[in-house]
Amino acid sequence: MMPKTYGFLLTGFLLSAIAVAQPVAKLPESKLSRTELEAHLRFLAADELQGRRTGDPGNFIAARYLAEQFRALGLKPVAGQPDYYQKVPFLQSKPAAYGKLLIGNDSLQLGKQFVVVSGPETNLKAGTVYVGYGLTEGADGYNGRDVRGKIVVAQVGSPDATTNRGLLAASEQKRKIAAEKGAVGLIELYTSGTYPWPIITRALQNEQMTLAPATPVPTLLHLWVDNGKNQLTGLKDAVQTVSVQTSGRAQRIVDAVNVAGVIEGTDPKLKNEYVLLSAHFDHVGIGKQGGREYTSADSIFNGARDNAFGTVALLASAKALQAQRPKRSILILALTAEEMGLLGSRYYAEHPLIPLKQTVFNLNSDGAGYNDTTLVSVVGLDRTGAKTEIETASKAFGLSVFADPAPEQNLFDRSDNVSFAVKGIPAPTFSAGFKKFDDELMKYYHQPADNPETVDFGYLLKFSQAFSYAARLIANKPARPQWVAGDKYEAAAKTLYGQ
Repeated sequence: MMPKTYGFLLTGFLLSAIAVAQPVAKLPESKLSRTELEAHLRFLAADELQGRRTGDPGNFIAARYLAEQFRALGLKPVAGQPDYYQKVPFLQSKPAAYGKLLIGNDSLQLGKQFVVVSGPETNLKAGTVYVGYGLTEGADGYNGRDVRGKIVVAQVGSPDATTNRGLLAASEQKRKIAAEKGAVGLIELYTSGTYPWPIITRALQNEQMTLAPATPVPTLLHLWVDNGKNQLTGLKDAVQTVSVQTSGRAQRIVDAVNVAGVIEGTDPKLKNEYVLLSAHFDHVGIGKQGGREYTSADSIFNGARDNAFGTVALLASAKALQAQRPKRSILILALTAEEMGLLGSRYYAEHPLIPLKQTVFNLNSDGAGYNDTTLVSVVGLDRTGAKTEIETASKAFGLSVFADPAPEQNLFDRSDNVSFAVKGIPAPTFSAGFKKFDDELMKYYHQPADNPETVDFGYLLKFSQAFSYAARLIANKPARPQWVAGDKYEAAAKTLYGQ
């Protein structure tokens, strides 16, 4: 006869094994309904939401819809929060209506050779001072020059700025420095090959949304000027007389929201660690807001694939993980203003509702769309310590995994995951299936054609099931995922977690 103590131990072992080996068919992920997920997507990408642009009514309607789904599912607001909303303040800037720029004898046209980045209505004439990148006091910067009453001329970006986000951050910093030194204007010369000048003009001649600064930023006249052929060498070599007339950019504060809900973990110790699931629910709006061609018959950029698709996966995960809670806690975070430059995630990372040190992993869902419904594409699969769990979850629902599609696009640093990665949190992006940017993908990416009628809802179901199951496996993983040794974000992780 087996001793009683051994019997208890064996029984405990068997129960544990059964829990680990629970058939996928028994999990809540397998009970998710295609019809329900289709209904979510059809609402979020409906014409009535007008492209869900951050700051516009359709974006707030989407946020309200998500919050009420969280409520219906029984998710809790984050401790200390009165509801599911994290308010995110933005500074909205309208494009300049007119402008004239004379550099010596050269006349430049607004929207063609220059754009107004910031500043009030202006009519001025002043001399120039060239200051390199305009970020330092050394020989490659201000170098002791007196710029009071002058127009500072600088190169766009900085030696380290290679991304859109980096270029704009450097631009904001040099505007602040120029204003503090008494300059009356700032001209940045655009020579970077990262983005063609027509893309720059299309972006900066549009309505802009930036995170509202904690303290007011001087409203200095700030222009970007095309110098792609190095035709404006005179601005570097000698003092030039510049005349500027512009209507400036009207500004106002706009409040938007991220939407956050919590699923408490079941393990007494591990529930203090959080797996963050994220997806952005905003898109680019209607008509000119979309930045692409449209017609009178269809001017709404519905954003069914980008990113109602990922947002539905987030809702599916909320339902499945709440129905059977994993060991670690889950933070479900729907983010705004990704299309404005990852601003919703950037704000959360700077103002976290749950300490980042307790956030051990971020599984983000975003993408340009799909051209292969047999797989999921995971940006950062081999870097972030959860490859096994992601592949296991995808296989369970009939999908293979393709790692790091379109490497030339630098996708890891172009979605909300990077806002958490720079803080040290392992953060891959779980995307709908594609291997490269081809005609099939671009037919819908940021196009009015990206509407619900074109979505494969059977694939949406499989994708959402795999996303949720991957999150479950990661949340139940005994050891937290880690960056691979030598990754560029590993040092930030060591600082964050004290490793």
